[in-house]
Amino acid sequence: MEKIKILLTGASGRLCTVIAKLAEGRGDCEVVCGVDVNGGTAAFPIYTSLDQVTEKADVVIDCSHHTAAPELADYLVRTNTPAVVCTTGHTDDEERGIREASEKVAVIKSRNMSLGINLLSELVKRAAAVLGSDFDIEVIEAHHRNKIDAPSGTALMLADAAKEARDAANLDTEYVYERASKREKRGDAEIGISSIRGGTIVGEHSVIFAGSNEVLTLSHSAESRDLFGTGAIRAALFIADKPAGFYTMSDVIAEIL
Repeated sequence: MEKIKILLTGASGRLCTVIAKLAEGRGDCEVVCGVDVNGGTAAFPIYTSLDQVTEKADVVIDCSHHTAAPELADYLVRTNTPAVVCTTGHTDDEERGIREASEKVAVIKSRNMSLGINLLSELVKRAAAVLGSDFDIEVIEAHHRNKIDAPSGTALMLADAAKEARDAANLDTEYVYERASKREKRGDAEIGISSIRGGTIVGEHSVIFAGSNEVLTLSHSAESRDLFGTGAIRAALFIADKPAGFYTMSDVIAEIL
């Protein structure tokens, strides 16, 4: 079996370092080069711009910064290279550029590359559809003390999964991030989203469905960042031979199932 050749953007960052290490022990893929604005050293060449890349890759795994989206989109279309976009925080214009690139090449994008989290998202969607308006929904996430954004992108992804099911049932949905500023009972449309920050917690996510006399909790615990690297590699293997289009990790899971 010929190895899939991977180009890493944001190559000196934490996630790409994990991906590179994981790829070393696999027989189905290899990292041939990387790009990082800050440079870096690795077992493969690291350039400071995509314009400098001479190697031909089968797929790009992007873990850079959202502001690099225009350059990335241009490179993907120009070289006809599929991509796994792990970067988050894109503006509407940046997101639009990625979507437009996916009309020419295959692009997979997810707020979280963990297979477990994406399976959890599917389960949340199904639970919200079955339980409907009879159950209140709360999303709780916990991360390490150095995480800047709150709530996490994954928490929003899980809330969106529940909202999608509620939308299909014509149920109104409102995200509520704090209740300290108001004294009133919980509204029927609310999905509460709460954040915890402390220590070295890698990532904890729970979705609570609270009904009359029963509570269902769906949860995921990340014990190592390796799981995100494993998911990114799985996505790269999935997307490498796909036709142009915009894909998500749900497509990866569907192929597995």
